[in-house]
Amino acid sequence: MTQLETRHDETALSPSTPMDVRLGLTDPKDDAFPLRWGIIGAGQISRQWVPAVRACKGATVSAVAARSKERAEDFAAQHEIESAYGSYAEMLASPDVDIVYVGTIHTLHKEHALLAIEAGKHVLCEKPLGGNAEEAKQMYEAAARQGVMLQHGLWTRFFPAVEHARWALEQGMIGDVVMVQADFDPVYTIQAAVLAFGIEVRPIITTFPKATVLEYPEDRSAVLSFITYLSEFPERTEIVGTKGRITLEQPAHCPTGITLRVPEKVPSRYLNANTPAPAHRFEYPIPETVSIPMAYPNQSGFLYQAEAVHRCLAAGLLECPQFGKQESLYFMDLLEVVLGR
Repeated sequence: MTQLETRHDETALSPSTPMDVRLGLTDPKDDAFPLRWGIIGAGQISRQWVPAVRACKGATVSAVAARSKERAEDFAAQHEIESAYGSYAEMLASPDVDIVYVGTIHTLHKEHALLAIEAGKHVLCEKPLGGNAEEAKQMYEAAARQGVMLQHGLWTRFFPAVEHARWALEQGMIGDVVMVQADFDPVYTIQAAVLAFGIEVRPIITTFPKATVLEYPEDRSAVLSFITYLSEFPERTEIVGTKGRITLEQPAHCPTGITLRVPEKVPSRYLNANTPAPAHRFEYPIPETVSIPMAYPNQSGFLYQAEAVHRCLAAGLLECPQFGKQESLYFMDLLEVVLGR
């Protein structure tokens, strides 16, 4: 990724500023960059995606393709989409589609993303990117050959609360990370560990039926619990450092709240082992886009990811720094081991 000239007013930045804007890679106004979206897959996740992406200033949802023409037409009618196709190839041949959202089941992600890439379309593919790390690598290689974007659709990374957490980590606000504890499913909890510990070192991985432990050098570790359907447990992510703690509040895979606990500069004589670090809570309400019945929690948050894609393509970038190729491949490698693929 090439560092472009700074495109924003430094004084306007905040801890939750999107990473692409904060690094000076994109112009924050370029969420209005025009892109015509085609949708592959007419299932539940696509039903969540369309209302959110429509709130992006530059987005037009121009087409949908599904396994049958009837299914695509039903989806198009529900979401007021102009064109419906019963053939993926037919939609991908349309000049009215610039970028494709792949919202099919994960076992078909590689097949459908490659169809779009070979047709010269940019692609935002739902997580996980492929069935394993090798598939993901092949997909990125194909995108590079075609000169198009392939963005791994890990929407969590684009939420302002997560942007704030990354900023706090980069600023060293909690010191060196020593522990991560995350609850939900393998995809979301592994990405939390990768966010906190980075991609420089591959951990030792020990798997259990409902949990995984990642052991890093210097006695650092991540404890990941897979309790997706146990609603009585709070779904939080805790990142513990030598100087403080970051909590991504429930639901941590699409959070609207972050709590920072960092000791204030208080004379040591007033502190003891039982003195808790002050808690600073920050709230980032989700956008008020169109909602639909049976929506996933905070589904309007898909908008953050869409806006980043528009900004990055406007700047000539083929990935979003919030979750780029190298981090994606590292993540896929860990996920493959944890899932036993």
